[in-house]
Amino acid sequence: MRPHISTESVRARLSARRTDTRGRIEALERDFEAIVEANALVAVDDEHDPDGSSTAFERAHVASLLEQAREQLLGLDQALERLEQGDYGQCEVCGEAIPVERLEVRPAARTCVRCATARPRSRPGRRP
Repeated sequence: MRPHISTESVRARLSARRTDTRGRIEALERDFEAIVEANALVAVDDEHDPDGSSTAFERAHVASLLEQAREQLLGLDQALERLEQGDYGQCEVCGEAIPVERLEVRPAARTCVRCATARPRSRPGRRP
């Protein structure tokens, strides 16, 4: 890790984002369960019920947000691992330092801006 980045401040920022993300996951899980339970109480035929398609859309939307939040949590966990290993702030593609400004905005960033724009996006659990 580069000397001008405080390990403790990075750890605190990652931990705070992790806590926020865990809270968002828990809220989304409750929302998803509520949608499923509400739908189970009513015999809904999505094809013929005018509200069926909006219920299906809402369920799919919450499921998508939940997946995104879980991916963000994984990315934060991986960033904490990189911090512990001393690789935090180093681009996984070119090996150059990731600008501090990028890490402030995206503390789980794995690549520098140049490499991020040159490659298609990948999910946090996948290696480039």
